Amino acid sequence: MRLRLPDGPLRVVCVAAHPDDVEIACGGTLLRLAARGDVTARWLTLTGTPDRVAEAEAAAETFVPGAVTTSLGMTDGYLPEAWAEVKRAMHAFADDAGPADLVLVPWAGDAHQDHRLLGELAPTVWRSAQLLHYEIPKWDGDVGRPSLYVPLDEATMARKVDLLNACYPSQHHRDWWDAELFRGFARLRGMEAKARYAEAFHVTKAALDL
Repeated sequence: MRLRLPDGPLRVVCVAAHPDDVEIACGGTLLRLAARGDVTARWLTLTGTPDRVAEAEAAAETFVPGAVTTSLGMTDGYLPEAWAEVKRAMHAFADDAGPADLVLVPWAGDAHQDHRLLGELAPTVWRSAQLLHYEIPKWDGDVGRPSLYVPLDEATMARKVDLLNACYPSQHHRDWWDAELFRGFARLRGMEAKARYAEAFHVTKAALDL
C-alpha cells in the first residue's frame, strides 16, 4: 500500500534526545520533505554540549532550510531522571511551535533510555499530529519490525551521507560512523520496501481520511 502526505504547506516537528539523532535516523526523509518547497520545520534537541548543539543547529538548517531549532543542553543519558522537566519542556516547545502536521520522534521501543523516554512521551504531547517514530542503528541491536517506509533514491542517499559527514565532524572518530553503516541499514530497509534504499518508522496510531 502507498500512502501520500497531503498537498499544501506542511508543518514538521523533529524531536531528538541527542544532536544527530534525527539526521541519522531520517535525514533522507527530511531531504525529501524539504524538496517539496512548502515545509516549515521546528527542531527540539534535549541534550548536547555547546559544540554539539552548534553542529545540530547548522545541520537542521542544512537538511531543511529555514528550520528553527531549540536546544536544551540537558545531560546525555539521564533524561529519565528528569522525567517531569522533560515533559514540561516538550509541552512548552509544542505550545510555542504551534500545530504540527507531522512529528518525527524516537521509537518507544528503543533500547537507549533517552530515546525511549521521548518516544513514550511524544503521543501525550502531540495528540493531533501524525507521529512517525524513527529508528537509530546502534550496538544494542534493538531495531524491530517497522510499519512505514520512506523510499530513497541513490542521489538522496548519497546526499544524506555527505551531509552527515559535513555537519557532524565531532563524530567521525566513532567506530560506527561510516557510509557503509548508513547505506547498509538503508539498503536493508529499502529491500523490505521494494526500493533501493529506505528509512523506516514505527506508527502506533494513524487516521485514514477517505
